[in-house]
Amino acid sequence: MEREYTYKLKTLVEELHMNIVYPSKDYENVLIVTGDVHRPGLQLAGFYDYFDPTRIQLIGRMEVAFLKRFSDKERRATIDTYVSKKMPVIIFCHEAEILPEFLEAAERHDVTIVETAQRTSTVMADVIKILRHALAPRVTRHGVLVEVYGMGLLLLGESGVGKSEAAIELLKRGHRLIADDAVEIRAIDSTQLDGTAPELIRHYVELRGIGVIDVRQIFGVGAVKKHQNIHLVVNLVPWREGMLYDRLGISEQKMTILNVELPVVTIPVKPGRNLAVILEVAAMNQRQKLMGYNAALEFTRQINKHFDEMLS
Repeated sequence: MEREYTYKLKTLVEELHMNIVYPSKDYENVLIVTGDVHRPGLQLAGFYDYFDPTRIQLIGRMEVAFLKRFSDKERRATIDTYVSKKMPVIIFCHEAEILPEFLEAAERHDVTIVETAQRTSTVMADVIKILRHALAPRVTRHGVLVEVYGMGLLLLGESGVGKSEAAIELLKRGHRLIADDAVEIRAIDSTQLDGTAPELIRHYVELRGIGVIDVRQIFGVGAVKKHQNIHLVVNLVPWREGMLYDRLGISEQKMTILNVELPVVTIPVKPGRNLAVILEVAAMNQRQKLMGYNAALEFTRQINKHFDEMLS
């Protein structure tokens, strides 16, 4: 069973610098369990089929203007019915007027109300962005995550194959470290994975023979990054004589993590190979593919054209 993650309402309110109008009695412990947000249009008209009370509720000037068209009795009943659904929070946006009926209902049903001067669409985008990351399904993989030319490379391989050493060489060449040894991977959406390091080991790298080093202190703050989208998985394997390795790159390997497919390249490691340069080339090659150019396919096309011309 997939684990469900939560996010504290108090943390969200502080992160977005919102003002608390009425805190519920359990405000300090209210947890948000879904990244969806909702603007109550149909609900204020009395339609509650498919309404999800676990969603954060946003109210702007339009909803307030609509409620003002009701009689005092209708408005009080409508708002009371709405607030009684016990949502985690109601956010008034764009300096929308907080009607007294909302405050009365909030006290009666113990529901938090906050306000912000930001536009409703802006608040919606910010809340979704924060919650999408905080509530995303995640898994931890043994490996190294580095940013090379803007591309996130997830280095995998057996212990001792040289992942951390490759990361250090990349740092010397101006690239950045996200995580060493343990990479926490989150599925931001159906096509995108984001990687970060567990807080306890962030910015640290273990080098056999030297020990643990603090990358931020040695290479500077520009050599580290908190999180990074993963674009390519690099599987590092010890070089074996007689083993056939891909020499053209036409057929792409794939790996599925959290139901997201990622391209994979397998790079054999042996003394004398400049692994850092190879990883730089892998990053640039993957970047070209994302931009629509595949060197292996172009090379194959030219070879086929050459033989066709010879045979014609």
